[in-house]
Amino acid sequence: MIRRLFAYLPRPLDPVRSIKAKLSLALGFAGGTGLLVFLWSIDFYRVDLLWIAIAAALGLVTLQVMAHGATVPLREMTVAAREMARGDYSRRVRTRSQDEVGELASAFNQMAADLAAADRQRRELIANVSHELRTPITALRAMLENIVDGVATAEPDTMKTALAQTERLSRLVTDLLDLSRLDAGVVPLERELIDVPEFLGEVVREARVNADGYDVTFEVSAPRLVLPGDRERLHQVFANLLDNAARHSPRGGVVTVRAERQDTSVVIAVVDQGDGIPAAERDRVFERFTRGERATGGGTGLGLAIARWVVQLHRGTIAVVEPDGRHGCHIQVRLPLSDRY
Repeated sequence: MIRRLFAYLPRPLDPVRSIKAKLSLALGFAGGTGLLVFLWSIDFYRVDLLWIAIAAALGLVTLQVMAHGATVPLREMTVAAREMARGDYSRRVRTRSQDEVGELASAFNQMAADLAAADRQRRELIANVSHELRTPITALRAMLENIVDGVATAEPDTMKTALAQTERLSRLVTDLLDLSRLDAGVVPLERELIDVPEFLGEVVREARVNADGYDVTFEVSAPRLVLPGDRERLHQVFANLLDNAARHSPRGGVVTVRAERQDTSVVIAVVDQGDGIPAAERDRVFERFTRGERATGGGTGLGLAIARWVVQLHRGTIAVVEPDGRHGCHIQVRLPLSDRY
């Protein structure tokens, strides 16, 4: 009620452009009003007006000096905000005050750091997308120029290579569209009850077809569990994990998919027998366009980033954990068994 009342009060100091001047005027009016009341009570005409003027002037000077430290961070924030509008996110506000101005300065510095990180990620994304698009486009252009110039003929092997490059472009565009939808938060989850053994069996059957030529074997073990979630999106997650596991496994290797219940969650692990991921890179593999030293080509570097987003949308977690027997890559996905989001 009081806040609503103050909202309708006049704001006579709004035209004043300096906060120090505002503080001086506000305190001057408040102090002057109190002084007038006091002088009236002791007979105003017996007081020397000169001393009143001297006291008022000294008060204003003292207020200006004391308010200087409070207003410097605000001026620095103004300058930094103007620089940020020009694309420079390196400016920071320095203050040691513990009041609201100090909290505002800390929040401003955190905002500047977040904007700098977002700008850096945007630049890296543009650079990485340009690089990823250039590689298949260059290969396609070279093959088509050779065919047009008569250097090569449109034989099945040549067209098969061109098709592979086209499929790589298609995967990259699809992953970028998925990632942009996830970033924008426009991917609603169509939740349903998923039979875990049936679901994993379906994903593995598809992975066997896609892994033709890698000479790997898939093994699945899962108890009878029902998981609430978006079947299509979760299928995308585990299809990507199995594709990575097949591509990085040695010939004749085994890719294992294990599911088990832990309290109110289901933990699904995908384990291969490859070289594994170094501990220093296990967090970075879920960043965009990060493949690590295991990469051998074929991927877009966006699959695990999309997988992390989908798992987080299901209120779950995904991580690279220490493999059993210190060998291979062990990726663990934890999803809640309750649909209470």
